[in-house]
Amino acid sequence: MASYIRRRKFLATLLGGAAAWPLAARAQQPAMPVIGLLSGRSPDDSSHLVAVFRQGLKQAGFIEGQNVLIEYRWAEGHYDRLLALATDLVRREVTVIVTFGGAPAAQAAKAATATIPIVFVTGGDPVQLGLVASLNRPGGNLTGVSALTNTLAAKQLELLHELVPTATLVAFLVNPNNPLTEPNTEDLRAAARSVGQQILLLNAGTDSDIGKAFTTLVQQYAGALIVQSDPLFNSRPEQLATLAARHAVPTIYQFREFAAAGGLMSYGSSLPDGYLQVGTLAGKILKGAKPADVPVQQAVKIELVLNLKTAKMLGITFPITLLGRADEVIE
Repeated sequence: MASYIRRRKFLATLLGGAAAWPLAARAQQPAMPVIGLLSGRSPDDSSHLVAVFRQGLKQAGFIEGQNVLIEYRWAEGHYDRLLALATDLVRREVTVIVTFGGAPAAQAAKAATATIPIVFVTGGDPVQLGLVASLNRPGGNLTGVSALTNTLAAKQLELLHELVPTATLVAFLVNPNNPLTEPNTEDLRAAARSVGQQILLLNAGTDSDIGKAFTTLVQQYAGALIVQSDPLFNSRPEQLATLAARHAVPTIYQFREFAAAGGLMSYGSSLPDGYLQVGTLAGKILKGAKPADVPVQQAVKIELVLNLKTAKMLGITFPITLLGRADEVIE
């Protein structure tokens, strides 16, 4: 009888241990990777970009909620919040940080960590911004996509000059808190001098500054307007298009989203194209690639979009030369 009892205890111990094995194995499995998404924009105006980013992740084999998690941090146009938000992501020990909204978010992430991989999208030159050592060999913990959005102001001025050749004073709406504002302005002024035009600089670092900038534009009799690529402006296409229409000023923007919202014309990189590439790059990093060895990609798709309805409202006729070069005409 004693030997029977001992045998039952042995079997119970054995079976109990077997039942515990799967639990122990599960406990030893690595945790699901976490992407920290840091943006200078707001979630409401970035939903389409997040969707494209997720599409890029999916192409790389990652689906949010299934094999990767995403922690979202939004500065909503307040650049002074970015470093604290980036530091919070570092404290949470995310696997990789992805930055939306250009140079300010990327620079904040770089300031917060030298070890966690960072994937950025920016409209400026990543080397000049101090983000990477070179495009082909980034060399640190950052890589990403250069969307060329802040190198096209001279071409935008040329397009405006073709449309409204009588405009001798052209306004340039910029965010003084953007690190690219000074080089953008210098490039634009040099281009303006070559065709006998002058640039009126309009500073707007907050939402309330935007309306004041348009008041100055009207008071100074600017004949046309260029809007800088900046998270503050990029998150307000309807507001800017409405103000430009109200003051009857021919305006060119960076992205199609502005023309679709009623802006006269846009010339610049395709935002969805750039954010799709950011998603696939983030997937590469999650699979073990080192940012130092992953070349910075160029968002090479540049598009010219014209809005005929807005042109008619402003009493403007697009020349055949512009219509023939347009990638899209909104009627």
